[in-house]
Amino acid sequence: MNDTFLAHSGTFVTPLAPNPAQVHIDDIAHALSLICRGNGHYKYFYSVAQHCINCVTEARARGLSKRIQLACLMHDGSEAYLGDMVRPLKGHIEEYLEIEAKMQACVYAHFGIGDLTEEESAAVKTIDDAVLYHEFLVINHHRFDEPEPQIYAALDFAERPHTECEEKFKMLLKELTA
Repeated sequence: MNDTFLAHSGTFVTPLAPNPAQVHIDDIAHALSLICRGNGHYKYFYSVAQHCINCVTEARARGLSKRIQLACLMHDGSEAYLGDMVRPLKGHIEEYLEIEAKMQACVYAHFGIGDLTEEESAAVKTIDDAVLYHEFLVINHHRFDEPEPQIYAALDFAERPHTECEEKFKMLLKELTA
């Protein structure tokens, strides 16, 4: 029992030995809709789910494939099972990075994404970083000391109820896997 936890769907998840059969969209959409970006250090509640939705919106505006859009939607899927951690800390915890990589690979496997090519990974990371930059700019009124990345879509940074984000996340998954 100490190696597992009970997810929202009622499924027991083993985060140190992830199994694609333990991954459920209801768990991911629900959990990510309740996790605030930046460890809660935004001016208002803005969820990881809403961030992922914005990443899909940006990928579409850039004309990227459904596979990349799906990867953008699921790129933080491991956080539904492991929680979120601020970047400056995450990069210094080697064991966490290994656990996160296994869980993320499990999420990608469950949704038929599999391993991303270097080019695909770079596209997802570029979008993730661009959306992050603009989150800080719009929500926290903070500009980083680096060039502002171009955004091609009208992103939604408004405060949204978690249930709305949860449903939109699931709707996008259904659309991208149809």
